[in-house]
Amino acid sequence: MRQPSFLQQLTRTKAVEAHDIISEDQQQNSLHRSLGIFSLTMIGVGATIGTGIFFTMVEAVPKAGPSVILSFLIAAMTAGLTALCYSELAARIPASGSSYSFAYATVGEFAAFVVAACLLLEYGLAASATAIGWSAYLNNFLQNAIGWQIPEILRSPMVVSGPHGVEIHPGQFNLPPVALVAICCILLLRGAKESATVNAIMVMIKLVILIFFSVIAFSGFNIEHFTPFFNTDNSKGMAGMAGVTAAAGTVFFSFIGLDTVATAGAEVKDPKRNVPLGIMAALIVVTVFYMLVAVAAVGAQPANLFEGQEAGLAVILQNVTGKAWPALILSAGAVISVFSVTLVTIYGQSRILYAISKDGLIPSSFQVVNPRTRAPVVNTVLVCIAVAIVAGLVDSTFLWDMVSMGTLVAFIVVSSAVPVIRSKGIGHGSDGFRVPFGPYLIPGLSIFACLYILKDLSDTTFKVFFIWMSVAVAIYFIYSKRHSRLNK
Repeated sequence: MRQPSFLQQLTRTKAVEAHDIISEDQQQNSLHRSLGIFSLTMIGVGATIGTGIFFTMVEAVPKAGPSVILSFLIAAMTAGLTALCYSELAARIPASGSSYSFAYATVGEFAAFVVAACLLLEYGLAASATAIGWSAYLNNFLQNAIGWQIPEILRSPMVVSGPHGVEIHPGQFNLPPVALVAICCILLLRGAKESATVNAIMVMIKLVILIFFSVIAFSGFNIEHFTPFFNTDNSKGMAGMAGVTAAAGTVFFSFIGLDTVATAGAEVKDPKRNVPLGIMAALIVVTVFYMLVAVAAVGAQPANLFEGQEAGLAVILQNVTGKAWPALILSAGAVISVFSVTLVTIYGQSRILYAISKDGLIPSSFQVVNPRTRAPVVNTVLVCIAVAIVAGLVDSTFLWDMVSMGTLVAFIVVSSAVPVIRSKGIGHGSDGFRVPFGPYLIPGLSIFACLYILKDLSDTTFKVFFIWMSVAVAIYFIYSKRHSRLNK
């Protein structure tokens, strides 16, 4: 039998048909299909709402000014175009692994492994970043509730971004995020269904809290806070639309929730129907709440006050009302809701590792599941350890744009896969969701929008991403290429 060429090995694809998925469901190490449409939508909302609103306003508003509203709108429109692509691919390939699985079935093994590296980067750093932000709201809650704050040395990272670059402060450690990740680890080890139920409860609390914030913030609404609408300070090259695009890149990572919905494909009842519905429902809920809270926040507080503001939304309520109790309620809600973001993000990364291991690209220990809970134990524990280390030691300033980079690259590959999957006839036929207006227009617009946001990310982000991808490529050629199931 003739050996495949080097190029053929890199572009070999994994067949994912109905009988393959049924066969995998019956295997001992398979995940359990226990999630319905409501739980799935709540996973998407839980992984999305929170990060972009509770934390990144502090990073995004100084870049864009009041026009940060346009940044959220651009990010939402880009995510919407990609969501349509996700929906078709998820209907045709209802497997665990999300955009990794989509790439493996369409554009080939090497591209899929690159996407997997992007996903691992975005999920790991997103979980760390949200856990760090959770610490600020926890501290605000404790201050307003009992008049006590966590000691500075136990809530400050060792590696921080100073005025002259990276600074190292030995002896400092951010303990609260580590505690949060440990709780998430315990919960996730109990199984997906239990975790999804807890997440759904926390998401509903989160939405109520954000409505509460909007109602009070609008009572202090001042239209003058929107003038000038665009950032006029060009000292950092952020004036006008440049600031809007840069801010869109910062907030874009919060739309990772759409990808999280697709990572649950192997644990969803009727994934061909429910995954596309879950993606679109999550996008609609997320966009409405993001725009509502962004308008309320900017209307209630001048743009120049956002920079460096800890627990920003809670502080806005305290300033608007002159009382502590609204901030106390919001901080309590943020503590609960950001918990759900961290939980779901760690869940997504553990399921991606499971999918990669099933294909032989990383060691088989990553696909072993607990026979009782059907949770991938090794994945969950290792992911939580890595997330906790980063969250405890590193300033979140370094993380936001890196997560957006990984998310944007993954979205570009997903959009590119739609024309391929149509031309190859991959999946379950033509009766599932299909991207409207043919296989080229929407995916093309999605790719263009992702590249438009990508271009204004920082040079440091591109450098770190290049290093990360170099390591991933080395792992592929040293281990993954030889151990792939398709190599046997």
